Amino acid sequence: MRRILFTSLSLLMAPFADAQCDTIARVCERHITTAYIPDGQFYRALLTGDELAEFDMTLFGGTTYRVAACSGLTDGNLIFSVYDTQRNLLFSNQGHGNEPYWDLVVANTIDVRIEAALDPAKAGSGCAVMLIGFKR
Repeated sequence: MRRILFTSLSLLMAPFADAQCDTIARVCERHITTAYIPDGQFYRALLTGDELAEFDMTLFGGTTYRVAACSGLTDGNLIFSVYDTQRNLLFSNQGHGNEPYWDLVVANTIDVRIEAALDPAKAGSGCAVMLIGFKR
């Protein structure tokens, strides 16, 4: 019974979650300036509490990427970290005041996992949106 009720409620709430994520994506797009070409994808996850979103991607050598990460209508609510395949931390915005975007200069092609979590001091739940662009 719980599973059916949860599924039904999830289906009913899905349009509201999509609308929330669409709004946050539009807010986040301002960080991918005209100096960057968006990769055309919106990486999204609905997070509650200490949940973690994971996004796997390949970053190509000789490229500068801009990673923009947003949750809510103000900046600084989302913590994002970039790890290599051995889980070595390559970057985290947490040590930089939860900056909503960061430019990553990639010397060699590398597979990475970007993890995103809500800052518990600022948000208890919300839609996490990440956008990736590469320098023209």
